[in-house]
Amino acid sequence: MGFSMVGYLDSQLLFRTSHQRFLTAYLVGKKEIKTSNLKPKSKFQSGRFLMCKHESIDFAERTSPNEVSKEIKRCYELIHRLGRGVVYLGSSRVNTDHPHYLQALELGREIANLLDCTTWTGAGPGLMDAAIKGALEAEKPVGGFKIAKESGEWTSSNFHPYLPSETYLTCRFFSARKHGLVDSVVRKSALDMTAVVALPGGIGTLDEVFEILALIQLQRIGSELPIPFLLINYDSFYSKLLSFLDDCEDWGTVSKGEVASLWKVCNDNFEALEYLAEFYSLPDSKRKYKTGVERVHGTVH
Repeated sequence: MGFSMVGYLDSQLLFRTSHQRFLTAYLVGKKEIKTSNLKPKSKFQSGRFLMCKHESIDFAERTSPNEVSKEIKRCYELIHRLGRGVVYLGSSRVNTDHPHYLQALELGREIANLLDCTTWTGAGPGLMDAAIKGALEAEKPVGGFKIAKESGEWTSSNFHPYLPSETYLTCRFFSARKHGLVDSVVRKSALDMTAVVALPGGIGTLDEVFEILALIQLQRIGSELPIPFLLINYDSFYSKLLSFLDDCEDWGTVSKGEVASLWKVCNDNFEALEYLAEFYSLPDSKRKYKTGVERVHGTVH
C-alpha cells in the first residue's frame, strides 16, 4: 500500500493511500499514536513525507532526545561492564570464504592475545563477524553494538546468531551506536590498551572511519591519552582513498602530513601487530604472532 498524498491539520498528520479515498489521521501530540479514517472536509497544508511500505514509525519516540540519551547510557553501561578495548570497523558484506575475512579473523585473534583486551564491533556479519570469531578463538571478551539495519544478512532480527545477549546491545539510533563505538576505545590511564582498526569497507565503514578520525583531529574524542588508529590496507584496498587524501594536501584542504599523523596505514597483519606492540612498548615475550605462517617477533618459523 503506497501513500499518494500527505499533509497536516492541527495535531494530525494526514495520509491518502493509493487504494482508498479516505485519509488516515495519526495523532502525534501524545505518547501513543491513534488512527482513524475520515473524509477531508477542510483544506490542509500539503507537505512531503517519505514512509516505507508496511513500516510504522513511532514519531513520539523517534524524535525524543530522552530516548536517544537512554540508549547512549545503555551503551556506556555495557562498556563499563565488559571493559574498553579494540573496536573494528569493516564491511558487513564480505563472505566467510573471502581472503579479507580470513585475514580479519586472524588479526582479531592476534590483537586480542597481544593486548589482552575486549574486542568491540558493530556485531554484524562480514568483517565484523571475522573479528568477533578471532577474539573468541583467543578466549577474550567480546562486545558489540548491533543495528537492525545492517546490509546483507541478519537484517530482520535484533538478535545476534551466537553471541550471548548480555554481551551486545541492539541500537535503534545510529547516533547512540556511534557513541558506543567511540567510547569503547577511550583511554583513561596508561593501563588502558585500546585501538581503532579500520578494515576494508563501504559507505558505513567510511562514515565511521572519518567521524572518529575527525574527533581525533579536533581533540574531541574524550580520551586523556592517544589512541592508535590503524587503517588496514589489505591488497591496496584503500590506496585510491589515500591518493585522494594526498590530492587534498595538494589543494590545501588538509595540511601536509596531517592525515598521516592521525593514523597508521598497515598493509598486512604483521605490520599492524608490530605497530601496536611498539605503541604500547610491549616486551618481546608478548610479541608472538601467528600471521599466515608462524612468526615470532619478526622471524618466520
